[in-house]
Amino acid sequence: MYPLQFGYCVPIFAWPGGGLFRTPNIPVLQPSVAIETARLADELGYDSIWVADHLMLGKDQAILEGWTTLAAIAGATMRAKLGIIHQAHFFRHPAVTTKMIATLDQLSGGRFIYFADTGTRAGEHHAYGLNYPADIDARMADFLEGLELTLALWQSSPERPLTFGGEYYHVKDAICQPPPLQQPHPPIWFGEAHPLTFEAVARYGQGWNSVPVGLAQMEQRIAALRVACQQAGRAVDEIEISYETQILIAPDHEAVRDQLRAMLALTPPGETIPSDADFTAFVRGESDSYPRYLTDAWLVGTPAEVIAQMQAYIKLGVCHFMLWFMDAPESAGMRLFMEQVAPAFKTLPQ
Repeated sequence: MYPLQFGYCVPIFAWPGGGLFRTPNIPVLQPSVAIETARLADELGYDSIWVADHLMLGKDQAILEGWTTLAAIAGATMRAKLGIIHQAHFFRHPAVTTKMIATLDQLSGGRFIYFADTGTRAGEHHAYGLNYPADIDARMADFLEGLELTLALWQSSPERPLTFGGEYYHVKDAICQPPPLQQPHPPIWFGEAHPLTFEAVARYGQGWNSVPVGLAQMEQRIAALRVACQQAGRAVDEIEISYETQILIAPDHEAVRDQLRAMLALTPPGETIPSDADFTAFVRGESDSYPRYLTDAWLVGTPAEVIAQMQAYIKLGVCHFMLWFMDAPESAGMRLFMEQVAPAFKTLPQ
């Protein structure tokens, strides 16, 4: 079993407005805040720090490159684990990625989590001239061969250089020295709920992450993971189960409402916003019931309400929460969480 842990997702792009209420809900990208907020998360005691892995995303398609950003964050922090969310396989040759991971793990004192993924958004791959097979089976085959290469290359040495001849990748007399500080290798995580992904988790993984879904769907996903682990002869307890989600936390209902109003004010012209009756009633102050649009899969409310929502996911088996704070890059939400939510779980049954 893994201890309960909390991760902070760094705002490295902008997504203003009420169309998706996507974190970070800011007018334009602010590159300098990536390091500032990551450093603060480390100081406040967050267990992990994460960056997204995209080349084009958000307002003006402006986003910081994941690996470069994480390397800078590693130098600015001391204790939190470090990872790239859904690290995109086709962005970088897997042999070079292997070397990059080993280097960052060494320089960070063994803090890297390898969240391996095929990547998403075919358009950004094609825009940059990168391969991205349309068929998921083809993507997974390429991705898993790259992972096999990575694992083998981490075991190489001057006495045992690696020659690898696969269908997609080939290296000759390759050596990865120094190896990762964590042995036999950094934790390998996977994401999403495709059967091929669950098979990969059961075969290679130490962690699995889900994007925001409701409790019923999360229960189904964990059940599928459990079946895959059983078929591979592993216990699901060997897998660190993570839930990646948006969070809007404030001292009271009126403060939550104020945050939503501020986000709505940033909506670009022509973009639609939620028209649900319960959403409109809450924003107008006609109801204190949070909109289902936000609460079906996100964490929304006061510290006590967020605790209760998280407890429901913990009962399903979640032990790591990767949090996208909707008020980022402001620090009020991330501070309130660590002051009033995180300490509560030291006494609550898990």
